[in-house]
Amino acid sequence: MKIFITGAAGFVGSRLAKSLLDRGDQVIGFDNFDPYYARIHKDRHLRDLLGHPAFTFIEGDLRNAPTLKQLFARHTPDAVAHLAAMAAVRYSMLHPLIYGEVNVQGTMNLLDAARHTGQPRCIIASTGSVYGTSTPVPFKEDAPADRPLAPYPASKRSMELMAHCFAHLFKLPTTILRFFNVYGPHGRPDMMPWQWTLDILAGKPLTLYNAGHIKRDWTYIDDIVNGFVAALDKPFAYEIFNLGCSNPVENLEFVATLEGLLGKKAAVVDTPTPASEPMITYADVSKARSLLGYNPRVQVAEGLDSFVTWMRTEKLI
Repeated sequence: MKIFITGAAGFVGSRLAKSLLDRGDQVIGFDNFDPYYARIHKDRHLRDLLGHPAFTFIEGDLRNAPTLKQLFARHTPDAVAHLAAMAAVRYSMLHPLIYGEVNVQGTMNLLDAARHTGQPRCIIASTGSVYGTSTPVPFKEDAPADRPLAPYPASKRSMELMAHCFAHLFKLPTTILRFFNVYGPHGRPDMMPWQWTLDILAGKPLTLYNAGHIKRDWTYIDDIVNGFVAALDKPFAYEIFNLGCSNPVENLEFVATLEGLLGKKAAVVDTPTPASEPMITYADVSKARSLLGYNPRVQVAEGLDSFVTWMRTEKLI
C-alpha cells in the first residue's frame, strides 16, 4: 500500500511511518517543519526513515492547496494518514488564528486534493480533548463533543465535521481517530512527560493542577500506532474511534513513577486548574476494540520506563 503521511517528521507521524515501512508499505512523508518546537527534534524523528528505499520525504505546507493537488496527482496514494496539525491546548489560547488556518483549512485542502485523486481512504488524527467537560466518562464516540474548551480542540472538532462533509458528498472513505494523551519515545519536547522529566532532574518546581488529582488517559505510542495501522487496513465510509489506554491515572501517580525512574523527588507546586483543562480524560475504547481489533497493552509504569530509557540513550538527560 502507498500511504501519504502528513506530519511525518512529528512524534506520531514518524513512528507510524516507521511501522508501515517495516511491514513493507511505501510511504510519502510530508511536513513543513513548523518552528513550534526545534527542528533538531524533527530531524531525530526522521533519522531512521531517511534513506529507506520505500520512503519519500517532501517538505511542504497544508495551507498550499495547489501543491497538495499536484502531489496527489503525482503520487496517487492508496491511503492518507493525516497527522499534521498545530497542537497543544495552552498554546492555542495564545495563538488561536493559526489553528483555523492549519487544522481546519489545511485539512480541507488535503481532503479536496484526495477527492480528486482516486478516493484514497483517509485516516485523520483528532483528539480526546474534543469531549471537554460536559461529556460523561468514559467518553464515547457518539457524545455531541460540542463544548470544546480551547481553540485546539475546537479546530479538531471542526476538522472532523468538515471531513464528514467530504465523506458524505464525495464518498471519500474517512476514519477519525481521537488520540488520548500520547507519550513515549520520540515524544514532543513541549509535552508533559518530557517537561516533567527535565524539571525533576533540574530541581525546578512542577506545576500540578488541583494538587495533582487531575486524571489523564495516558496512551503509549506503540498502542496508538497499532490502532492507526488497523484503521488504515480497514476502510469505513465515515467512523470515529477513540484511541486511548482506557485507564486514567492521576498526575500525582504519573509524577511518582517518574521520580522512581529518575531517582529524584519532584518539587511540586499546586495551582488552580485553568479553564482550558478538564479534570479527567477517559476513553471508552470498546468500539475500536470491536471494529479495529484495537487492544492497548502498555500501562504507565512500563511506558515511562521505556521513555526514560530512550531519553538517556539519546543523551537528552
